[in-house]
Amino acid sequence: MDTEALRSFVRAAELGQLRHAADELGVTQQAVSKRVAALERELAVRLFTRTARGVELTLDGQAFLAHARDVVATADRAVAAVRSGSRALRIDVLGLRSAQAVILHDYWRSRPGVDLDVVTFRVDDPHLVAAAVRAGDLDAAFRTVTDPATLPPGVRMVHAFDNPLELLVGPRHPLAAARTLSPPDLRKLRIWVPGIVPRSEWSEFYDEVATAFDLRIDATGPNFGVEVLLDALADTADLATFVGARDRHLWPAGHDLRRIPIINPTLAYPISLMLAATAPHPALGPLVDHLAGLPPPPGPVWRPSWPRLSPAAASR
Repeated sequence: MDTEALRSFVRAAELGQLRHAADELGVTQQAVSKRVAALERELAVRLFTRTARGVELTLDGQAFLAHARDVVATADRAVAAVRSGSRALRIDVLGLRSAQAVILHDYWRSRPGVDLDVVTFRVDDPHLVAAAVRAGDLDAAFRTVTDPATLPPGVRMVHAFDNPLELLVGPRHPLAAARTLSPPDLRKLRIWVPGIVPRSEWSEFYDEVATAFDLRIDATGPNFGVEVLLDALADTADLATFVGARDRHLWPAGHDLRRIPIINPTLAYPISLMLAATAPHPALGPLVDHLAGLPPPPGPVWRPSWPRLSPAAASR
């Protein structure tokens, strides 16, 4: 079985578009399409369904993805075994507009010689991501296992940075003109955060925020993506959502959405970094030093009750 065809399939599955996979792999979109088509012929199944937005995995594709990842990772490790220190730092982020991706991009811009392989594991359970770190499929991942005692052997977790929450509203919302808000100002608001997955780290975070400050955080309804959520905020006078201050969000100018900082206290989402406990990738040291130097959120700060972790640089 052609490992480059498997690699093309894995990247297309993770990125959701053949074009993005081609850009990352340094080949044409036609080449990726041909590789995937050849793989489908060899397996006698369809791996993707083509949509207006890109590609989506079929049930067969979902079943095949984990195994394909294993084969690609094994091949990469075989190459790395004879090219010590030459492999890119492979690191997982929740999304390419997330605070983790933004900070990684800033880090790369300040050190353009750093070889990074930024990926998005499309799984919600951080324990599965920790297993990928243990297996060597990832060098590090910006994910949090809220009970570190459940981390697999050989994986450790450090505090990377905090991502303060902001309230995002449309121009007709009653709080649209506010320059800052405090948590008591948010009571009785409908704060819609679709896509909260039960037992995920963000589910635990929002549960604690809602309990601590008596907030109404609504996760009902299907999650059609960020763009649909932004459209709803622009069209509705009584709807709000949370976004991270370090996250990157773009919307049409006509939406006129407002990002309002929350202070007294700042509601901080703690971002952790999972990495190998022994023999980590040599490029991780400078990265954790960079993370340790990021400015903290303005105080006073509220954080969830997850076990406190050492700062990244101090734990090396």
